[in-house]
Amino acid sequence: MRDVRITPLPAGMQSWRRAAWIALAVLLALAAAWWLYHRATGQTASSRSFANAPLPVVAAPVSTGDINIVYGALGTVTPLATVTVRSQISGRITEIVFKEGQMVKQGDLLAIVDPRPYELQLEQTEGTQAKDQALLKQAQTDLARYQILAKQDSIAGQTVGDQAQLVNQYLGQVKVDQAAVDNAKLNLAYCHIAAPISGRSGLRQVDVGNYVTANDTTGLVVLTQLQPITVIFSLPEDDLPTIMKRLSAGATLQAVAYDRSDTTKLATGTLAAVDSQIDTTTGTVKMRAQFDNQDGALFPNQFVNIQLLVDTMHNTTVVPTAAVQRGAPGTFVYVVKPDNTVVVTPIKIGPTDGERVAVTSGVTAGTQVVVDGADKLRANAKIVLRAESPSVPSQGANATAPGSAGPRPAAPVSGAGQ
Repeated sequence: MRDVRITPLPAGMQSWRRAAWIALAVLLALAAAWWLYHRATGQTASSRSFANAPLPVVAAPVSTGDINIVYGALGTVTPLATVTVRSQISGRITEIVFKEGQMVKQGDLLAIVDPRPYELQLEQTEGTQAKDQALLKQAQTDLARYQILAKQDSIAGQTVGDQAQLVNQYLGQVKVDQAAVDNAKLNLAYCHIAAPISGRSGLRQVDVGNYVTANDTTGLVVLTQLQPITVIFSLPEDDLPTIMKRLSAGATLQAVAYDRSDTTKLATGTLAAVDSQIDTTTGTVKMRAQFDNQDGALFPNQFVNIQLLVDTMHNTTVVPTAAVQRGAPGTFVYVVKPDNTVVVTPIKIGPTDGERVAVTSGVTAGTQVVVDGADKLRANAKIVLRAESPSVPSQGANATAPGSAGPRPAAPVSGAGQ
């Protein structure tokens, strides 16, 4: 194996190579610094150019219209009457006439209890009554004869008195017999069990052949009144003065029931009653709204959302809720100026009606306010108006009038402005 020897470079050659590498590193560092400097200056100019560029926004005019003052609450559908039908006599069920879930009217036949024992009882009491009536008639005839004889001094006065008392005794017995006959007739009538109220029948609790008693706690069936029906809900005590003021003035407050998702309208009714006291544990007061429920949309114990229309503000200044901003100035809007810039304008707001809110001060009708794109705006920022986006609702001149079709308030109304 041959030995390979590496001959070292001369000292002058090594110094030249070291100097070349150092020069190359310096040139690379200078090139990197130059590139970074021009990149930073270019980005700064671009940022300045972007900052000064007009921001695209959507604007809508401030209008004048009506604002519905609506209080929202969660309620429970509560029937006006729920009756457990029980037998008032004892006996065997021979026939059930109703069907489960059937709508029945007051007085409709529901079931029949075997009437034969009560028919026999009625015949027995009528027989006793007839016998006592005959005895009374005989006693009255004897009394009349004794009275004639007493006038002729042919009979003792005591005999006449005793006979008169006997007549009174029979009169009392005849009244007792009449009551027994009436009671037997009543029991016979109770054999035909009728509906005490109009409503929907539930699932039956007994079958044909079962023996029922007057003190049976289960009952035959439960009847629930559905038309009309009510909803019980609670509102904060702070809302009570406004409601009572309207009721004292003779107003009829409209109540609208929506489903649990608060999207589907179920029924329209009126406020029927307000509880007599406030619940101190919750600071709320219970109220009852009544609905005709002709279509059966409301069902007992169903949870619904109630929107109570308390009052309507007419010809008030209205802005879209999307235009209202909150920050250091409080509640404000961005008003569009003629030179396509915006100015921060503080406002005081009133009740909210769906996608619109009443403004008590700060802006006037006809003023353009930003409703979309306000998140990047600042005072005196330049803007460019663009077409309305699908997410921004169009604003009409008037709000929905009470009782008319239109958008529903999405949330309970805030009373005072900010």
